Order: sequence, then C-alpha cells, then structure tokens
Amino acid sequence: MPIHESDICVIGGGITAVMVMERLAELKPNLKITVVEAGRSIFDRENRGTYHRRALDYGEHPWHDDYIEDQQARGMISMTMAVGGQALHWGGACNRFSEEDLRLRSLYGLADDWPIDWTELEKFYVQAERRLNVAGDPSPYAEDRRSAPYPQPAMPLSFNLQVLRKWAEQSGLKFSPLPMSRNVNTPFDGRGACGLYDTCGDVCPTGARYSPDYTYQQLIAAKKITLHDRMLVRKLVLADGRDTIAAAHGYHQDRPNEMTEYRAKLFVLASGQCWSPHLLLLSANSRFPNGIANRSGTVGRYMAGHKFISAQATIDDETFPGQNMTHSLISREFFRCAKDQPFVRHDTRVWESSAGKEPRLRAADGRLLLGDELLDDWRSRALKGSSVRLRAYYDSHPSADSRLTLDPASKNRYGDPMPKIDRQLDAAAVSRDGATLAHCTEVFERMAKASNGRLNGKPSVSNYWDHPAGGCRMGPDPSTSVCDSFGRTHDHENLFVIGAPTLPTGGCTNGTLTFVALSMRSAGRIAEII
Repeated sequence: MPIHESDICVIGGGITAVMVMERLAELKPNLKITVVEAGRSIFDRENRGTYHRRALDYGEHPWHDDYIEDQQARGMISMTMAVGGQALHWGGACNRFSEEDLRLRSLYGLADDWPIDWTELEKFYVQAERRLNVAGDPSPYAEDRRSAPYPQPAMPLSFNLQVLRKWAEQSGLKFSPLPMSRNVNTPFDGRGACGLYDTCGDVCPTGARYSPDYTYQQLIAAKKITLHDRMLVRKLVLADGRDTIAAAHGYHQDRPNEMTEYRAKLFVLASGQCWSPHLLLLSANSRFPNGIANRSGTVGRYMAGHKFISAQATIDDETFPGQNMTHSLISREFFRCAKDQPFVRHDTRVWESSAGKEPRLRAADGRLLLGDELLDDWRSRALKGSSVRLRAYYDSHPSADSRLTLDPASKNRYGDPMPKIDRQLDAAAVSRDGATLAHCTEVFERMAKASNGRLNGKPSVSNYWDHPAGGCRMGPDPSTSVCDSFGRTHDHENLFVIGAPTLPTGGCTNGTLTFVALSMRSAGRIAEII
C-alpha cells in the first residue's frame, strides 16, 4: 500500500483549497503540503481558445473530462470535478455579503447569527479581493463602507450597461458595476488582461478572470505543494484510541483496486458544499456511527444557498446586445430591512439581454418565414426598444431538514452511496415566500415603468438554490454545529472544514468571495497550530 506523509493534507482542489495553501505557503514556507483531488488537472490553457471555437462551431463541451461519470449527486447544480473546481468556469462575480447576514437572529429573530464579528470578516474580504485582484467601485450606500479600496477600479461599463444604468436609476435605486475578479487593463499574477471576449462563463483565453489552475501551477513549480490528482478520497480514518484523524484513504482512477494512504498532522477538507459532508458521512465508524465530526447530528443538515426571482423587461431605450453580456449592474438597496417592516432582503441585478431579438423561422402565428420575410421580421423586433434581464437573489433560510444524505439507490464504482440533496426552507422563510415575490415584482415593475417599459410576463421563482453552501455549519456550540468559526471541527482537533460548507446561511448575493475570505481566515488559524 502506497503511503504519503505530510504536515497538511488538503482534500479537494477548488478555489478555497488553493487559497488556503497559497496563504499557508507564505505563513509557513517549510510546511509539507499535499493536495488530493478526485478530478484531473486541466493544465492546457494554451488550447482553450481552440476549445471555445469548437464549442461555438460544433456545440462541444469546452472543458474536456472536467467531471467523473459515476461520481454524481442528485440535487447538485454543477457536476464539475477537476483541479480548480467550479471556479474554472465561474463568471468572476465578487460581491460581498453584508453585516446583516452575520446578525440575522440578533436583528430579526430569524435563522442564526454567525460566530464572527463583521469587522473581523471585513478584513479578510479585503485580503480576498487583493488575492483575486477584484475590480470594483465604492458602493453608493453608506452601510457598505470599506476599510480599504478595491485593488482595481470597476470594469468600464459597455454602452449597453451605461444606457441600462441610466434607465434603472430612474426608479430611485442606485446601481454599481458588479465587482469582478478580472484583470481589467494590465496582466496580474501570471494572468493576462481582459480582452472583452465575453466568454467569462465558459473559457477565458487570457486568464484575466481569476482561475485556480494558474495558482496551482505556480505553487507546484515553486515546490510549495504536492498535487495528487484523479485520486478519490473515500474515507477518513481515526487514530487508534483517539478522536484525531490519522489518515485518508484514496483510490486513483487508473488503479481502482489499490488504496493509497495519506497521513498528516492536520487534514483540511476543502471539497465544497456537497462532497465535504458526503465524505464525513461516508467515514462513519464504530465510535462515530453517524459519520466523522457528526456528534451534533448536523453534518449534511442546513444545506443553504439562496433562491432567486427573475424577469424580462422591454424598454424604449435602444441597446445593441452582445457587447459584454456576462457583466451586470447591482443595487444593494434592499440588503437592509427595517426591523419594524416585513422581512425581505435581496440584491437587484440588471443585464443586457437579446431575448426576443433573435432571428426566428416562424412568425407568431406559426407561419414559416424565409428570405426577406425572415429579415423583415427580425428587423421589426431587433431594432425596436431593448430587452433587459432582471434578477433578485433573496435571503432564503434553510431548515434543519434541508439535507444531504447518502442515497443507497445511486452508487459509484466502489459501491459508495452517492449524495442526495433535498433543500428545504425553514417555516419562517416559507411563510414569507409570497410576500417576497410580490415585493420583487413591484420593484421590477417600478424599474420598467420608469422608462415607459413593461415586464414580459410575470416574474418567476427559481426551481433551484444558487451559490449553494452549508452542510458543515459553523457555530460556538458543539451540540448544534460541526465546526468553529475557523472551520476546526468540534469533534476532531486536527480536522478542518473550509469554505462554503461552513456557512450557516447563504446570503442574498454571489457567495464565492465570502467562501474565499473565510478560507483565508482559516489559513491563519491553521498556521498558528500546525
């Protein structure tokens, strides 16, 4: 049996994992760090322009083999498994949560407070923004005050977004460019500058949008970490007679019958909101029959994230869709809620849209369109007003029954039950769902009417939770949480869980920056105790 020993073994190879390792390599340069990732290394960015072209020409998936066919989960919104994780093809949105997210119980009597002071978390937001080279402008809302400026000014608004900002602000809301992790004008940290290719949710040919694979390659080249990819960790093993973790058992995709044992002084579980609780549950043993780190029974519970409400609007102002459709505007007007008002918290987002403006082969009455008729129909729609995409991510609190469980009906090649996620709102959130939809509808209608516009149909509520989190919630009480505010598990002193799984609630805006900030904070504590 192959055995690998190190000071720290990191399980999972996404953005939070690499942020922890990069910070640890700075704080403790002589640490021996091993990272174990189930997916493969996609270190072929010289080919990404070709992959993107083939995706346009043939509909091919531009990220080859970024998943494991039999390592799937019911209820997940992404099947990505590779070195770099889902941040290989994120959009780069880096919006902060607000102080209210950390004090929901204290302010509103809802959900739970986080065991972190806002002033403390804000310091790590600054560090995370510097690490990701976030481009943003100061918020027009005084409550969003910052202790340091963004590393770069916000990405310049396209002509379309300039038009839409002027339109949207006629409603009385204040809008800003969404903060983005993109090198705007100059290269940074081995990555190129943005060429405005508008492929940020797919492939970034220059590396302007932060992508973890660049950092992994830098750490490997500097011999700061050892990477074992295509190695699935199936179990954490306790030390004899103690509650510390002694080893992790991994299996390589090419050698499924050979177990590799990873031994370390300290283990960091960085496998995201699905696979982190899944591994803890899979690692059940006689001393922890309900799973590792699960004396509280909360591993896999309180699966969080947020729902969202979407709408399309038609306005009189003319735009020319296609300039930079992944960039958006954001208003934080409704991040706060007065204590004497019905609770509703959400961001308000605006994108340019080409909906309804594309060529079509059939008229509204079903008649086939060809030649000049097709062009005339297209011009009549494309050159008249503009379409706008609207969205509100709203604060949706999970119940204890919002769960990840092991599904005996779905197993991988080893016979391990795969995860099944069933997200559920708590009773208070369910009771206000109708009022939240009515509120967001009123906001969207007010925005549309400000420019003689209209909504195209009724706003719709998402059928999934975006920016998922939870499953290993942090808290001060070992009977109701999995780990402390640094991710150190209450049950095992040498086991940390970092990033998205630790969030008690999912906020009301993009979560990646928060996952990164929390992970960098965890790195400081790990460096102190290792």
